[in-house]
Amino acid sequence: MQAQLRAIDIQWLDVTHDLGREFAKREADYDREAAFVKENYLRLKERRFFSAAIPAELGGEGVPHSQMCDILRVMAWYSPSTALALSMHQHLLAANIWKYKKGQGGEAILKKVAENQLVLVSTGARDWLESNGEMQKTEGGYLVTAQKHFASQSAVGDLLVTSAPYHDPESGWQVLHFPVPFSSKGLTVKDDWYTLGMRGTGSHTVKLENVFVAESAIVLRRPRGEFHPFWAVVLTVAMPLIMSVYVGVAERAAQIVIQQAKGSKLRKPHLHYQIGEMNNELTAAQVQLQDMVRICNNYDFQPLDRNAHEILTRKTNVANAAMRTVAKAMEAAGGQGFFNSFGLERLFRDVQGAQYHPLQEKDQQLFSGEFLLREEGN
Repeated sequence: MQAQLRAIDIQWLDVTHDLGREFAKREADYDREAAFVKENYLRLKERRFFSAAIPAELGGEGVPHSQMCDILRVMAWYSPSTALALSMHQHLLAANIWKYKKGQGGEAILKKVAENQLVLVSTGARDWLESNGEMQKTEGGYLVTAQKHFASQSAVGDLLVTSAPYHDPESGWQVLHFPVPFSSKGLTVKDDWYTLGMRGTGSHTVKLENVFVAESAIVLRRPRGEFHPFWAVVLTVAMPLIMSVYVGVAERAAQIVIQQAKGSKLRKPHLHYQIGEMNNELTAAQVQLQDMVRICNNYDFQPLDRNAHEILTRKTNVANAAMRTVAKAMEAAGGQGFFNSFGLERLFRDVQGAQYHPLQEKDQQLFSGEFLLREEGN
């Protein structure tokens, strides 16, 4: 089995490197123009990356979760925006793959993605426990009005995977989860993704105005404002995928500055210390990312609060270590690092995005502190 997984890994990583070299040639233009990485996505569709993780019996390629993390990490060496955008699609697939492997559904959406290379767009990062928007009951379903920010890939999305709060007359406040096709009447995508970094992800705001959602489309109902086991699944599969991108950014930054230093004839005495410090930070990011992947265990885990706590703790640490790695690379590069043409400046901006994925540091510390104080045996 391990040999089979290794063969899958090598095959897909080879393709990732081949495409990555092509993507790297376009990265500066996408960044400068704040344009979605559309050409890259077309190439990924041609090579069936959007269904790669789906089990083979459902029409996919059966790439394990751990290997998809490697694919995203390597892709980030060449095009961080492409890797991050793809990670948002992959984490939605991963949640449904977990459900499928646990006998809890997910087959229908996985088959549709495999057949049509659909792009899935998430809004979960901003929705969290409370969600946002309004739902009104109507015949056969609901009318949804909301604005969903940070909707990565919304520039080319096929299916919005989202939620909204609903006041049930009998059960009180709930959050309902459901998919919405981008072709739905009342759904529009704003042109507002103009940011410090990760400019090519197309993470525009999606506006829903009286969009009809059928009762049959509701896939989950949960109490509003309460942590639900659903989140323990999503966080455990999603965060290793997403943070793999930022570790890839940090690895590329370290590679650039080490190559530059090796070729320099005039090395300042403190350069060796700077390189050593950078390496320590990078190692911290890499090791804790590996532990996140271990916790997910290729979907073989239970939806426990402890998993969410451990994943989120490591997410904060990986984000901080990745950002410090790139900052130290900038310091070691000296004045060259300030120039866009050197390559570090864009990576420095891109890696800042790591801190904004859920949960942000103080929210995570609150979440973990509350967990540790209520959990027996700590």
